[in-house]
Amino acid sequence: MTITFGFERLYFGGDQAVAPSFLDLADAQDRLIVVHSFSKSFLMTGWRMGWMIMPSSVTEHVGKLIEFNTSCAPVFVQRAALAALAHADEVTPQVVAHLSACRETLYSGLSRLPQVQLSSAVAGMYAFFRLEGHSDGVATAKRLVAEAGLGLAPGEAFADEAAGWLRWCFASRELARLDEGVVRLSRWLAAT
Repeated sequence: MTITFGFERLYFGGDQAVAPSFLDLADAQDRLIVVHSFSKSFLMTGWRMGWMIMPSSVTEHVGKLIEFNTSCAPVFVQRAALAALAHADEVTPQVVAHLSACRETLYSGLSRLPQVQLSSAVAGMYAFFRLEGHSDGVATAKRLVAEAGLGLAPGEAFADEAAGWLRWCFASRELARLDEGVVRLSRWLAAT
């Protein structure tokens, strides 16, 4: 069974409006579950509303799991989700345009720092990168908080393969905050 999580609307990969999906290749018999939430694409973080696409053979089992692990979504959240879907063609492009500007701001700043190895992201709202000479992501993230006032997530929190990497969320209301973060990182790197 493959489970994927939807960032498909937060896509910066070219002419397509959404990222490629396993759903593009799957048929009804494939054991594929796709989970999407309203939190990223519709700026409804924390409201815990979403939807799933799954084979009908697992619907009953997933229904039990949800029933016993989730108390129902409040009516106002359900209504907000309906409004979000009704206005998706207006709202989501604005969100993507803003996140694209944020991404460009952060990537431009990080790419100017010679100690940074940056991984390109074409979807989502996170930049993953490594710092030369700093192989322990957890220790580095702790030091960055204490010494530079910069809160980044260590790659180790996401997968063993991401050890030594850092994750920076570039979803910011103000581009200047991202510039300031790069300045703080640059100063910290110069001092270490």
